[in-house]
Amino acid sequence: MCSLCGVLGGRAHWTESTAHPEAFAGRTDTHTRRRERQQQTRLANAVLKHYGLVLSDWSGASYVLRSATGRSVIVQNLNEVWIAAQDLCGRSCDPLDDGLLASLKPT
Repeated sequence: MCSLCGVLGGRAHWTESTAHPEAFAGRTDTHTRRRERQQQTRLANAVLKHYGLVLSDWSGASYVLRSATGRSVIVQNLNEVWIAAQDLCGRSCDPLDDGLLASLKPT
């Protein structure tokens, strides 16, 4: 699928709680798909910063992942972010990397 088709008619991914509201019926805070995507993007960027990458939401349907050198990739969901991240930075994005874990600790 080309990236434009994904933007125009992409389905909700399992990583989006708005795709399955019945699973989160007990939620008491105001919740929208846009708010959820913003929070997911913020959290992903906390990890991606360690690898020199930045993620941004694109039209509420896809994400753009950018490297420090200017390379960019359009991905459809959070699962694809990590695959693309490894390609862009040229190394494994290990969630248990000691350097990453140290960078995520509050100061």
